[in-house]
Amino acid sequence: MTPDAEFSYELLVCRYAELAWHPSDGLGDDLRPSIVARQLGTKERRWDTLVIEVDPAAFAARRRFGDRTMDSDLLHVVRHAPAEWAWYRDALPHPGYPWRYVRQAVHRTAGRDLIEKRRDGNRIRIRRKRPYPDWVERIVAIENKPDLDRSAADRLADQLAHDVETGLADEAWLATETTGERVEPALLRELPVEAGILATDFSGGVDADAADVAWHPSGLAPAEGERRDPETETLRLEIAERAYGKGWRSYHETMRPDCRHFELRREGRALVPYCAAKEKVPTSRECSGSCPSFSPEPPQWRTKGWPIEGGPGKGFKRVLARRRARERDRAESVE
Repeated sequence: MTPDAEFSYELLVCRYAELAWHPSDGLGDDLRPSIVARQLGTKERRWDTLVIEVDPAAFAARRRFGDRTMDSDLLHVVRHAPAEWAWYRDALPHPGYPWRYVRQAVHRTAGRDLIEKRRDGNRIRIRRKRPYPDWVERIVAIENKPDLDRSAADRLADQLAHDVETGLADEAWLATETTGERVEPALLRELPVEAGILATDFSGGVDADAADVAWHPSGLAPAEGERRDPETETLRLEIAERAYGKGWRSYHETMRPDCRHFELRREGRALVPYCAAKEKVPTSRECSGSCPSFSPEPPQWRTKGWPIEGGPGKGFKRVLARRRARERDRAESVE
């Protein structure tokens, strides 16, 4: 299948990245342990796909903090929590905003069992349970554009130029459908030379051989011996945390898998949502309670071959959750 919508193409690119990252490395032992997410970024920039390359041992240590995202306030507490008991104002660097908000974050962090907390008179003392690891190796941004016409290329050129200039990501790519021409049209567009081009062919479904590198990217990280400023490093970690908690299979959170027309269909080694009523991969906007074809699954479906606590919709969510957990396990175990 060649996807007829950017949303479905985006999902296939995400699955390909899970199977075969890094594409310039080839396959087999050269695969880099990583997690994949979609539609994340900053106030100024949102990326279609993000690949977070991880250090396996440090990633295993991160997983011991749980499966949920840590927001910026929680990270501020967890990263700086002391090894020995201390008043939180002495232990944590000033956040740049009133301490009462830090106090609230301390309570939230302890409520999630990420740190230890106790009261000493009017003071709240904290102690870490374990050090927060340096688990992020690299952040790779991918823009997905299956049909790269000239107007789309012009818009992407500005976006990719922003990525190159800011250096928030370590690498930037464009993923586009291959045309089979001797010279891929993407190579003739005015795109930043630092951005890589990934030519994909998902007509036979997704597998590790479904893409070729048409142009190799340049690294965007600081030169050896240089470092990013602390604010940028913190922002990168916040993005990685959101990717860790959200992943790319979270599309079910903005869709209606409890509709009788909602299905998961296989495209090679990928599972993508499918609407049997519209006979297509729907977008989140289309797959909603306001859709004219929306029809809630009948209650009896939940007692005929499905667990009592839910019908097929809950089953779809469990399948996607298991697949996300499996990919986390794989990233942790890669040597």
